[in-house]
Amino acid sequence: MITADDMSTAEAMAIECGIIDLSQGIATGEVVDGEEFRNWTDDERTEKVNKIRVIARASHLHKLLMVQCLKHKGHEVAVTGDSTKDATAFREASVGISMGIQSADMAKMSSDVVILDKDFVSVVKVLRCGRGIFINFQTFTQFQLTVSIVLLVIDFVTAISAGEPPTINIVAATSTGKVSYASLQLLWVKLVMGTLAALATTIEQPTTSVMQKPLINRTEPFITNIMWRDILTQALYQITILLTIQFQGESIFSVNTKVKDTLAFNTLVLFQIFTIFNARKFERNIVEGIQRKKLFWGIIGIIIVLQVAMVELLKTFAHLERLSWGQWGTCIGIAAVPWFIGWLSSTYQFLKKHFSYMHSGKKIP
Repeated sequence: MITADDMSTAEAMAIECGIIDLSQGIATGEVVDGEEFRNWTDDERTEKVNKIRVIARASHLHKLLMVQCLKHKGHEVAVTGDSTKDATAFREASVGISMGIQSADMAKMSSDVVILDKDFVSVVKVLRCGRGIFINFQTFTQFQLTVSIVLLVIDFVTAISAGEPPTINIVAATSTGKVSYASLQLLWVKLVMGTLAALATTIEQPTTSVMQKPLINRTEPFITNIMWRDILTQALYQITILLTIQFQGESIFSVNTKVKDTLAFNTLVLFQIFTIFNARKFERNIVEGIQRKKLFWGIIGIIIVLQVAMVELLKTFAHLERLSWGQWGTCIGIAAVPWFIGWLSSTYQFLKKHFSYMHSGKKIP
């Protein structure tokens, strides 16, 4: 905390805010005077900066020196303020946060984030929202990459096996009043993948648990190694299953070509639904998860209802064939295998973490 108040007032505020832990006593160097901090040499500031909790009787110059010193030590620095004099510290910091709707225009322009009220609790809300958006983007990216790889490989292999590339002219077919079957199915898959699934993976409201996650280094890749592992393993499984149905489905399931094509199409859509679940965090309390994510479950319900209607009610229009209960169960079971494996892995990691915290006596985050 950097404040213009005197030493005793600043110390009392820091204790009340939890910046200083009074139970352990106030260590030497935790509270310093602004002029004292300014008169230190660069080496002294670099050596003592990690111990400082409060700078009292400070000016904007002292704030700037603190930011520069912390960045020199390799820290990511966020600065809050509301006046024109804070603009220099905002530009120097990793993140500048302008507090209050009446903040100076120069401060707002120089800051990265503008919070309309002066309540410091709002900073926590902004951090939680930012982390939630980052997680949602990762979820959506993992889903899109998985599905895109699957569709790309399936289309490529199918085109090669057919001996010629498929010709789908959606605009011409629509203008003449004749929508080709392949175009209709393609449009439905794109609707699920590009619109409904995008909504389902990006509407997640951040919970308080995101604040307990470790900080993310800005130099780390957006797509982590764990994400790549999940993307490639799921894509490989889906490609293997879909190609098997495409080329061996008639003999495996003892069905005709039309039913085989329906099984492949149905499994493809169901794969996308379970890929959404795999990309998201697994819920420990299912009932609570449904109550808190009503919109998400509503979108999933819409996809399922429309898919059933496409297969069972619009079979003639979509060039599909009705499936029996056993065939529906087969499609669902095949599509749910990666999700079930992911659920088991997540449960194992949760229990392992739970027991490790129990033995250490720490509170489970």
